[in-house]
Amino acid sequence: MTPMERRASVSLATIFALRMLGLFLILPVFAIEARRYPGGDDLALVGWAMGIYGLTQALFQLPFGMASDHLGRKRVIVAGLLVFALGSFVAALAPSLTWLAIGRALQGAGAVSAAVTALLADLTRDEVRTKAMALVGISIGAMFAISLVAAPLLVVHTGLSGLFAMTGGLALFGIAVVIWWVPSEPTQHRAAPRGRLPEVLRHVPLMRLNFGVFVLHAVQLAMWVVVPAMLVKAGLPHAHHWQVYLPALLASIVVMGGILFPLERRGYLRAVFLASIGLILLVQLGFMLSGPNEAGLTSLSLLLFVFFCGFNVLEATQPSMVSRVAPGHARGTAMGVYNTLQSLGFFVGGVAGGWLAKHTGSAGLFVAGSLGMLAWLLVAWPMHAVDPKPSASASNAG
Repeated sequence: MTPMERRASVSLATIFALRMLGLFLILPVFAIEARRYPGGDDLALVGWAMGIYGLTQALFQLPFGMASDHLGRKRVIVAGLLVFALGSFVAALAPSLTWLAIGRALQGAGAVSAAVTALLADLTRDEVRTKAMALVGISIGAMFAISLVAAPLLVVHTGLSGLFAMTGGLALFGIAVVIWWVPSEPTQHRAAPRGRLPEVLRHVPLMRLNFGVFVLHAVQLAMWVVVPAMLVKAGLPHAHHWQVYLPALLASIVVMGGILFPLERRGYLRAVFLASIGLILLVQLGFMLSGPNEAGLTSLSLLLFVFFCGFNVLEATQPSMVSRVAPGHARGTAMGVYNTLQSLGFFVGGVAGGWLAKHTGSAGLFVAGSLGMLAWLLVAWPMHAVDPKPSASASNAG
């Protein structure tokens, strides 16, 4: 990478990290702490409060992505972070589960992922973009690891409201990063033709990736409706869950770094991508079989390690693929559609996960997850290797 590419990658990864740390601090403790609010004894309502963030993200990702093509990436990112901070402070003051859901909905309305990812793609070359996107993925993984350790400890002293207040503060700090650290947008982006939504929606390789990110995040969020309870049943108190999450996550990052980049350089990105989908399918089947038998901590830890291995690879490769195959003048629009489907996945995963956990138990939830991953594997199978050359990327990806 050039010095400018490194600065762009690190600064934009920092924005993702600050925003995602705030979200991840909530995720490991939300399902349990929400029970302290009026209405929090209903798992379906808790799942709705978790997932509504994804619904409003889905509604606003595309407008924010398209606006970044027209108004500029950085000003759209700042506006989105302000909305996200407002939602965090509303949730911090929430007296009930309903107001908690309203705050979560406002958080989701600050949908900056598409604009941030599009700006990173603007500022990096195709041949280094997977590394840049992987840096974002690693920063998100690191924040997840920190949250798994910190959230159970912090929530004891601050409560859920204190965690939301911290989230708002992190978003405001992210605005400072955008203004003073992130490099300026390239002039060729400002002068480029504007992206058109129909062009993006008819793009078959993008359709495959959009379907995949929907399934991946629906399965991920649905898992967290029941996984904490499974660990408690296995004998691990909630405050000690980080002892399972953290080693599994860190080991998976090492595996990703040792496998993804060397195999990508050798032209095996498609194989790694499909294998990662298959790994998460196997994890869903493993959880399905473990649930009724109340699996031990060793089995659950192994399943989570394998899940993170597949998830981290997919998180790093999918945005890079989208940025490569999308028409250059419609990159913000393409990332907007991609992140819309990602956010819809969060919403569906939270709502469906809560409903399935309530009515069918964990086994039914993981059956649904297995079917979703199998469908994705079948949809993704016809894809071809992505050519890193800008002139050929769109034609060689589908």
